[in-house]
Amino acid sequence: MTSTDATRRYFSLAGAVAIMLTGTALWMAYRVTPPPRSAPALHDYGVVPAFALVDSRRQPVTRERLSGSVWVADFIFTRCAGQCPIMHTQMATVSDAFRHAPDVRFISFTVDPAHDTPEVLAVYASRYRAQARRWQFVTGDPSAVLALAQQGFHLGVVPEGSEQEPITHSARLVLVDRASHIRGYYDATDPEAVRRLQADIRRLLQERS
Repeated sequence: MTSTDATRRYFSLAGAVAIMLTGTALWMAYRVTPPPRSAPALHDYGVVPAFALVDSRRQPVTRERLSGSVWVADFIFTRCAGQCPIMHTQMATVSDAFRHAPDVRFISFTVDPAHDTPEVLAVYASRYRAQARRWQFVTGDPSAVLALAQQGFHLGVVPEGSEQEPITHSARLVLVDRASHIRGYYDATDPEAVRRLQADIRRLLQERS
């Protein structure tokens, strides 16, 4: 065997060994670090029942008018001195994050319709600089609103409370998809939950109903 043949054989063997080592390293890396899994699908909590209410401009607000949009709902009242300011600060934050997404809407239902007339809601909405077309404050028949909260959105609302808190209600924000299905509940007092809400809104924007 000539020196040239020996050299060629040496480099061929060296190349084969290098390929084997590289393949082994990749295989071990795959075993140690498996590929990332996609996030689990958002749960479907059922469809929002039909409703017919009005906003602070006395414009009709219905499930059908919201169909095709991703929207976030909460239940509040303007005399609330407890969790409502926190809820609306968070709603304002999320609304601002999606200010360039016309398909994202925000609906705040009052659980105190007897007091929260459209005019009262208009003043309240101005505190949060809510854009009326994107963030609507909604009122209507008291029994209809209560049924929507309790039976439609499965949220706790107790109309009779204390003097300090005349109405007890949930602090959850509710995410609804384009097909009017409830897809998530988020504690407005928990910053991590609100961040998760924003991530889930982005996921729904990528879905097609």
